[in-house]
Amino acid sequence: MASPEEEEEEEESLDQLPGTVLGTIISKLDVASICSVASTCKTFNACASHILTFIPSFHLLDIAPSIDLLRPLLPPNPYLKSLKLDCARLDDSAINVFVRDSLHQLYLHNCANFSGKLLSEIGGKCADLRYLYLGSVAEKRGRAIHISDLEVLLRGCTQLEELILMFDVPLFLRHNFAQVWALASEKLTSLEIGCVSSVMVTELLIPSLGHHRSPNHFRPPILPGIQKLCLSVDYITDTMVGAISSVLVNLTHLDLRDAPLIEPISAYDLTNSGLQQINQHGKLKHLSLVRSQEFLFTYFRRVNDLGMLFMADNCANMESICLGGFCRVTDAGFKTILHSCSSLYKLRVSYGTHLSDLVFHEISATSLSLTHVSLRWCNLLTNHAIKNLVSNTHLKVLDLRDCKHLGDVALRSISTLPELKILLLDGSNISDYGLSYLRGVINSLVSLSVRGCKRLTDKCISALFEGSSKLELQQLDLSNLPNLSDNGVLTLAKCRVPISELRMRQCPLIGDTSVMALASMQVDEDRWHGCRLRLLDLYNCGGITQLSFWWLKKPYFPRLRWLGVTGSISRDIVDALSRNRPFLHVACQAEELGSNQWDNSFGLYTLDHDEVDELEQLLEEGEYIDEEMEVDNDAELMEYLPL
Repeated sequence: MASPEEEEEEEESLDQLPGTVLGTIISKLDVASICSVASTCKTFNACASHILTFIPSFHLLDIAPSIDLLRPLLPPNPYLKSLKLDCARLDDSAINVFVRDSLHQLYLHNCANFSGKLLSEIGGKCADLRYLYLGSVAEKRGRAIHISDLEVLLRGCTQLEELILMFDVPLFLRHNFAQVWALASEKLTSLEIGCVSSVMVTELLIPSLGHHRSPNHFRPPILPGIQKLCLSVDYITDTMVGAISSVLVNLTHLDLRDAPLIEPISAYDLTNSGLQQINQHGKLKHLSLVRSQEFLFTYFRRVNDLGMLFMADNCANMESICLGGFCRVTDAGFKTILHSCSSLYKLRVSYGTHLSDLVFHEISATSLSLTHVSLRWCNLLTNHAIKNLVSNTHLKVLDLRDCKHLGDVALRSISTLPELKILLLDGSNISDYGLSYLRGVINSLVSLSVRGCKRLTDKCISALFEGSSKLELQQLDLSNLPNLSDNGVLTLAKCRVPISELRMRQCPLIGDTSVMALASMQVDEDRWHGCRLRLLDLYNCGGITQLSFWWLKKPYFPRLRWLGVTGSISRDIVDALSRNRPFLHVACQAEELGSNQWDNSFGLYTLDHDEVDELEQLLEEGEYIDEEMEVDNDAELMEYLPL
């Protein structure tokens, strides 16, 4: 017989609420939480199944579902407006499952197994689409995209406002590429292409430069409404920059990046003349010109201070400037930019080989209020530059990676920045004692990197965190610290730092003890119980053995999504871990884990502190998988999904 207390609890159970009230509550949750609720009882399961037929947004990027896993989560839903998926385990056979005519926003990541059919099907069904992101389409061997697929996409999506194509466009779409864009929506205001040639871009914007053009050929303006253009090209050239600047009359945001395979000749390079053509219509607010060192150590050797002067004359209203690889520009050129652009609040310079402290000598006398500053690989900078730079007291992002002459004095200056969120100090000459200066800002920091700061030891952890409370730090990079050992990680665990991403690559003294400490780590009991790590990079840590892999299995590290380990670890051990945690991405080839948000965007990278990863708990924690068990992942996971 039930006790009075048990009867009262039963009467007050949530599943006794009216269906409309219960549905309203559950519909406020994200997809992961809805699935978690569905696993608790039959009432909640039925309610969750119903909610999936009318929720407006379905975002599932933390895991890569198979088609069998995805199908019951995406029942017919005429109200679905926004869909975001990691498609690593999907192919063309899944298109009909997720492509819906009701969609306004579609974000598809890791589409290597899809062919051009994905583009044509979206164009044929999603007439009301406003936003489209397609990543890595047809990268797997045997897949192809035809120009007709792009044609159907552009012809069908007549309401498209933002289009992002992050795949190798020249590999598939070189033929008639320029003509097809005449079909693009007149409402298109933002276009990003992850790989395209400068010649294709020029021919797109100025068709008379293409081959076999009739002198009487007329074509209406291409992309007349474009305000934001982001391109990764083979070469940034004067011709391409001139075409963009003259044709796109409404352009406010221009982001150009190249990665030459060979040293460019004059005709295929950016010169002072090209810079003079930028912002012909006076509307540009954000400019990024970067020469990547991905394949070759090369620079914009044909641009000097005169080019910066030309550009500054046309860019007085600029708010954000990113310049990478301008090796012949000196302090005079960079100073011209700072003193001409009074509205500038984001400044990024990389490989500024002649940029020195003098650029910031009189910055306090300007009207600038910088909030985001990146000065990577500017090796002439010293502590004095930082002392002047922090007169901009509203700095939120400060990237000083690979400025090797910065030391503890710079940290003392940085400690006066009350709003600082991201601080990157890779390769600097700082010490354990110097890091103690950061206690003044550690409570506001979201991301901190001290990778490759060789003087740091275990004491740097206590210098940073002991005695601190209410920490918001989520990303911490301690990679390539030869004197960091298990004792430092034990201190980190003891301080209950609520990090979600921890990188400790190339730390020879880090071993199994560190993994055990992190697995047992508890964070603030008011918010989290157990370890909240989502990313853990232990690549080439000298003391990692098979014992660590026992602690990396469930139920430890319940939220872990990314794991980096040494490639020499037994493949059988890695495979056993993959069977135990089917949604964990294990990297063994020294690749960097996660998105490189510091290099791709000035935006603050923040996570939702209240985000609990309940989906994996639902999908995986139904039964503990013993190390000797092998499972059919999808078959086992399906039983926990709402049907």
